[in-house]
Amino acid sequence: MILDDSKLRGLRQGVRDLCAGFPDEYWRDLDARREYPEEFVRAMTEAGYLAALIPREYGGMGLDLTAACAILEEANRSGANANPAHAQMYVMGTLLRHGSREQREEYLPKIAAGELRLQAFGVTEPEAGTDTTRISTFAQRRGDRYVVSGRKIYISRVQHSDLMVLLARTTPVEKVKRRSDGLSVFIVDLRDAGDRLKVKRRRVMMNNFTNELELDGVEVPVRNRIGEEGMGLRYVMDGMNAERILIAAECVGDGRFFIDRATGRANDRVVFGRPIGQNQGVQFPIARAYANVEAADLMTRKAAALFDRDEACGAEANMAKLLAADASWEAANVAVQTFGGYGVDAEYDVERKFRETRLYQVAPISTNLILSYLAQHVLGLPRSF
Repeated sequence: MILDDSKLRGLRQGVRDLCAGFPDEYWRDLDARREYPEEFVRAMTEAGYLAALIPREYGGMGLDLTAACAILEEANRSGANANPAHAQMYVMGTLLRHGSREQREEYLPKIAAGELRLQAFGVTEPEAGTDTTRISTFAQRRGDRYVVSGRKIYISRVQHSDLMVLLARTTPVEKVKRRSDGLSVFIVDLRDAGDRLKVKRRRVMMNNFTNELELDGVEVPVRNRIGEEGMGLRYVMDGMNAERILIAAECVGDGRFFIDRATGRANDRVVFGRPIGQNQGVQFPIARAYANVEAADLMTRKAAALFDRDEACGAEANMAKLLAADASWEAANVAVQTFGGYGVDAEYDVERKFRETRLYQVAPISTNLILSYLAQHVLGLPRSF
C-alpha cells in the first residue's frame, strides 16, 4: 500500500510518539551493558512497524518500502538504534518475493503477530568477506532435509531471533560454471538447531548483538529452502537492494539526529559571552552537513520509489547507501566538534550514535565496493578486481 503525504506524516508521528517512550537514558544504559532492546522491539512489533512490509492478508501493514524507510529514519532520528528492527524488514524481501505460498502462510502471520522473530541473516564468512561467491558453508541434501556445516561471522541478533535466513553452497564452487551459481537460501529454525549450532558473541564497537556461528550438521527440511536450489544468490541480491535503501534511510535519520543535536548545542552553548553558533566556524559545517543529508534523502526516496514500482534500482540503491552513509558520518563528526569535549562524553549521547553510524562506511557493503560497482556497471569502466 502506498501512503500519500498526509498519511506518511501520520506514520512518522506515530513512530516519534513510540520512540518518545524510549529516551536517551534507555539506550545509554543498554549500550553500557551491551544488552538487547527487548522492550523497544516488543513495542515496535505491537505497533505493527516491524511488519510494515508484510501484506495485510498475512496480518501485516502492507506498506511499501518508502513507508518502511520513514519508520527506520524516524527511529534513528529520535536517538534510538533501529538496527534491531531493520533486519526483519529487509530479510523479509527474500521470503516475500521468492518464498513459496506455503512458506509465506506458515511464517508471515506469526512474524506479523510477534510470535516469531526473523531478525538474523547468515551470509558473511571469515574467509570470504564481501566476496559472497566464495562462501564455503555447505548444505548437503540427504533425502527430505539438508545437513549444513560451516562458519559465519558478524551475524547479528541470533540469540534474539527464532528464524534465520541462511545462504550456503549446495554445489561445490569447482563444479559450477559461474561462481555465483550453486548457492541456495534457507529458512533455519534456530529453535531446532540445538547444540549443532554454536553461537559466540563478538564484542564490536557498537551494540549490535554480533556473533560468530559454527554450524556442525544443522538439519534444515527441504521445504525450508527458498526457491530453486542453486539460485540463492540471486534471491539474496534482490533483497540487498531493499537492505541498502533501508539502511540509507537509517543513515538519514542518524544525520538528522546529529544536526538536531549540533544545532541545539550551538544555540545554547555560550562561550566568551556569545552563543558558539554565532561563529561561522561552527555554523558553516553544520549547514553543509545539513545540505548533504537532505541530498542523500532525495536519492534514498528515489531509490525506494523505483523499488516500489518494481523497476531496476541497483545503481540508485547503492548511491543512496553511499551518499547517506557519508552524510551521516560527516554530520557525526560535525556534532562532536560542536560539542567539543562533551561530544565524547557518554552522557550526551553523541558518541554512542557516532559509533553506531560509523558502521555504515563498511557494512553491509563497503563504500569502496559501491564505487567499484558504479564505475564498472554504470560508467562502463574496466573491472577493478
